Amino acid sequence: WLMTVKSRWVAAVVMSLSDSGSTALKQARRWQAPDLSFEDENSAEMAAETAQPPTAAQLEEVHRLARQEGFQQGLEEGLREGRRQSAEKIVRLDSLLQYLAQPFEQLDDQVEEQLVALALAVARQLVRREIKADPGQIVGVIREAMDLLPVAAGKVQVELHPEDAALVRDVLNLDEDDERSWRIREVPTLSRGGCRIATSTSNIDATVEGRLNKVIAEVLGGERVVDVDA
Repeated sequence: WLMTVKSRWVAAVVMSLSDSGSTALKQARRWQAPDLSFEDENSAEMAAETAQPPTAAQLEEVHRLARQEGFQQGLEEGLREGRRQSAEKIVRLDSLLQYLAQPFEQLDDQVEEQLVALALAVARQLVRREIKADPGQIVGVIREAMDLLPVAAGKVQVELHPEDAALVRDVLNLDEDDERSWRIREVPTLSRGGCRIATSTSNIDATVEGRLNKVIAEVLGGERVVDVDA
């Protein structure tokens, strides 16, 4: 009998535990994490409905603004680059013009000097021919030079080419007494047709070269002395 009671008690305990475990398992099975998939789908659908794709007009406006911004930026960069290149070209062009101008300036100076020398040479030959044709011209040259002297000039010295000196003595009939007041000095290096006159206070260059240089200076401006002895 005692064994029977124990067996029933054990069976009752086992059944009780079995019922408790079954109830807990059922409760555990009944509680599950809430299904959020439906809400996620709804949220995605709502977001998709809210974020509408841009219209063609909006896309065109975006493209237009982008093109305008790019054009403006490119224009500014192009202007800056153009100004920089223009400045460089101006500097190079100015240097080139200065470089090209130098030979022309040198050529102008050389041509001018050659023309002056040629004019002097031609004039000198003409004077020589005139002196040969009319030797008395040297007397007129001396008189013009003497007129430039001060009234109170002292003893005068006249430098002449030897042939002109002899001619002047013959034309003016100068003797030793006359040459005491103004003396003739023969200078072989002087060109015929010219003279130099000197006093204690004055000097007059009436040589052919001196008179021609004076004419050239008046025509071209400035003082020029050109040697045409050759």
